[in-house]
Amino acid sequence: MSIEFRKATAADIDRIGEIYEAIHTESECGRTYTGWVRGVYPIKGTAAAALGRGDLFAEESEVVGAAIINRTQVNVYADTPWEVPAPDDKVMVLHTLVIDPYVKGCGLGRAFVEFYENYARENGCISLRLDTNVLNLNARSFYGKLGYKEVAVLPCVFNGIEGVRLVMLEKKL
Repeated sequence: MSIEFRKATAADIDRIGEIYEAIHTESECGRTYTGWVRGVYPIKGTAAAALGRGDLFAEESEVVGAAIINRTQVNVYADTPWEVPAPDDKVMVLHTLVIDPYVKGCGLGRAFVEFYENYARENGCISLRLDTNVLNLNARSFYGKLGYKEVAVLPCVFNGIEGVRLVMLEKKL
């Protein structure tokens, strides 16, 4: 089975919001840890804002996964000792990759990261960057297996959430 991805549409926003809520529930029940906070980040408005910018992507068939892919490096990125020197227009960033918890483990996350990497290549980028909460051990392990290197852990306020320690990851294309 081939997994395809596309730019999200307005019709996808409710479904992506449902995925955010399902992940918040999994975290609140102790089955995962993201460091995200229900009602703060991510919320349906996070997806709607990304749709408005044109940088929201979704899994093609049933929308069981979504991500924001762009060149936007949030403030803490400026304090990161990146190992791959690259001007901003040669960097692609993966934000808020989500997979519906009810379909996890079927390779969708790996396929989405592959899509992100190919999208970055097609857009002339040489460096891939992303971040995750230091306590999100599943994400850290996942990205490590895909060749992403942890280059720093930095304290910050993340999308209105105080006391976050972000792991900054990168990969050279």
